[in-house]
Amino acid sequence: MKAGIVIFPGINRERDMAIALERSGATPRMIWHKETDLSGLDLVVVPGGFSFGDYLRCGAMAAHSPVMPAIRAHADRGGYVLGVCNGFQILAEAGLLPGALLRNATLRFIARDCHLRVERADTAFTNHYQLGQTFRAVMAHGDGNYFADDDTLDRLEGEGRVAFRYATPAGEVIPEANPNGSARNIAGILSPNLRVLGVMPHPEDLVDPLMGGTDGKPLFDALAAA
Repeated sequence: MKAGIVIFPGINRERDMAIALERSGATPRMIWHKETDLSGLDLVVVPGGFSFGDYLRCGAMAAHSPVMPAIRAHADRGGYVLGVCNGFQILAEAGLLPGALLRNATLRFIARDCHLRVERADTAFTNHYQLGQTFRAVMAHGDGNYFADDDTLDRLEGEGRVAFRYATPAGEVIPEANPNGSARNIAGILSPNLRVLGVMPHPEDLVDPLMGGTDGKPLFDALAAA
């Protein structure tokens, strides 16, 4: 798989993402946000960090960068797009995914492990997990509180576009497992064509035993196989 990792000023997770992709056999290249030629890529990744210093709103300025129309066109023609943390915020601000990421319910930056329950195991992002499986991921954000109106949430549920939910290690979807306050414990959502995934915690932080575990590696293995 040929993958591109988009770099905006303030992004700081591009090397972590490159390592995760390389561990799964992909060949990533770095793409500056002013580039507009994404031809030849199978996957475009928008990694985490603080694009443009998170001025205005997280992801708001990055959503208007020259590369974004090219990312939208890439998704429209069937290419894969993965946005993690700030990347999820950017995809939401750009309209590639519905809803918004608000301040955490605690009004504090959260840096801790969490567990995600797999709600779809038949997509190119998730098919190396089992339906209902829980896995560990790393939270590192101040604005990860997923919000959408009830109609949008119902549509996401009805169309099977919720990819992951915050849960206990045993898979219970309860408020105590949802420290940022996201609506319906939603941690990751998919586009209508299932080719765009936005997820708030960092699967790329757990792809090697030296990192403390490999819980996130199946996501990248699935993409490489796709």
